[in-house]
Amino acid sequence: MAAAGAAATDLEVVRGKRAALFFAAVAIVLGLPLWWKTTETYRAPLPYSQIGGLNALQLRLMVPVTVVFTRESVPLDDQEKLPFTVVHEREIPLKYKMKIKCRFQKAYRRALDHEEEALSLGNVQEAEAMLAEPQEQAEGSLTVYVISEHSSLLPQDMMSYIGPKRTAVVRGIMHREAFNIIGRRIVQVAQAMSLTEDVLAAALADHLPEDKWSSDKRRPLKSSLGYEITFSLLNPDPRSHDVHWDIEGAVRHYVQPFLNALSVAGNFSVDSQILYYAMLGVNPRFDPASSSYYLDMHSLPHVINPVESRLGSSAASLYPVLNFLLYVPELAHSPLYIQDKDGVPVATNAFHSPRWGGIMVYNVDSKAYNGSELPVRVEVDMVRVMEVFLAQLRLLFGIAQPHLPPKCLLSGPKSEGLMTWELDQLLWARSVENLATATTTLTSLAQLLGKISNIVIKDDVASEVYKAVAAVQKAAEELASGHLASAFVASQEAVTSSERAFFDPSLLHLLYFPDDQKFAIYIPLFLPMAVPILLSLVKIFLETRKSWKKPEKID
Repeated sequence: MAAAGAAATDLEVVRGKRAALFFAAVAIVLGLPLWWKTTETYRAPLPYSQIGGLNALQLRLMVPVTVVFTRESVPLDDQEKLPFTVVHEREIPLKYKMKIKCRFQKAYRRALDHEEEALSLGNVQEAEAMLAEPQEQAEGSLTVYVISEHSSLLPQDMMSYIGPKRTAVVRGIMHREAFNIIGRRIVQVAQAMSLTEDVLAAALADHLPEDKWSSDKRRPLKSSLGYEITFSLLNPDPRSHDVHWDIEGAVRHYVQPFLNALSVAGNFSVDSQILYYAMLGVNPRFDPASSSYYLDMHSLPHVINPVESRLGSSAASLYPVLNFLLYVPELAHSPLYIQDKDGVPVATNAFHSPRWGGIMVYNVDSKAYNGSELPVRVEVDMVRVMEVFLAQLRLLFGIAQPHLPPKCLLSGPKSEGLMTWELDQLLWARSVENLATATTTLTSLAQLLGKISNIVIKDDVASEVYKAVAAVQKAAEELASGHLASAFVASQEAVTSSERAFFDPSLLHLLYFPDDQKFAIYIPLFLPMAVPILLSLVKIFLETRKSWKKPEKID
């Protein structure tokens, strides 16, 4: 009986050891891998190496220039060398990690018969009308006509002319170095019509250090897929002034043609409103010498905030909002003038705030109060108002007067208030800005995901990142090829995809626990199960080790 009991006890011990080993094996071989796999953070692969290479990206902005030589514009020996191509390349000196080079590819050729006929006329506007091609030139390209140095097409004291489209006229010269001299003139004209340091510095203002390039270049609006424009009439004294303005007609005749020309750069929506009892929030000062009131330059920044709270246009907008305010001062503060830093009244009686909009003060004629009962009916001169607002709108988009070379005649703008090459300048600037923004966004995203390892990277986020990288590379290639329109479209795609990936809700790392919180959750779950298994394994190990050391009996 004792032997049978001992055998049963030994059998139970063996079974206990086997059960402990079985549970340990299941926990280690099956449980741990299953737990690890089901709790791991899914991270789709990203092109980190390609994103890192974007910081060393070199932009080559190629401007195709067709140079047409008329008879007697250069010596006969030089005319026999035509056609040929000359490339002029230089680096834009900006303190930015992305190197930017401007490349003017000048294709020289002789003038055709109809071009000779047009350029022999005595008026440059008539010549431009006759030279108008059936098909428009490609965006970003230029055509420069070289005429005789004695031609009457231009005033005798002028050496070059820049037209409203993508054309220019340059005087030739009878000199043995004619091509070199004319080539320098052509580059000066082409730079004024396409790419300058100021244009690119304004586009990269948010990415440049605070120095001479960026301190006064923060005027242009940031690139966006759309813009909202609001025209507001502020009548703080409706008891004295019954103000009427034909804003619908003014927008239709003056603003809409300008926005139609700018439609390539984004979508626009226009609305208007009238605000009564809306004050500027700054008390104007009285000038006894002129019996008028004035706002000095230092008080202008304090005008916007009180008024902006009444506008209510940017609260629910997805796009940047431009506000243009027409302020009719109250009778107690009339007339009201805006002074510059020297204390001189501004000619337009208006000012604008970068990336916000503009304000114009519209004074009522003092004769309107003679023998009239209050309120006085006021008919706003919309032509004068829209001239100011359109000028401010050009400045807000970074369309400023070009830096002309010496003795250069500039044509007036077209009926829509925007020259074709000015639109090309805007597309150049927006393309470079979009590439810089997309590169910065992708680099920041890669650094963020590299530092925080428990952020989920879903497949759709990775897909947007790949799209953004491909779009940046495509835009750079199109810029280097001189295809401005396709480069701008690709740069917009790069910005859209990069920001869509960066602001994806799944990347919010606050939704996931850090490692210390994970241990606090998993230890109470696994410790009660792991302790008995570990103790059993330790006991089995000690008993096995003891049995190995036990000496054998020798009969």
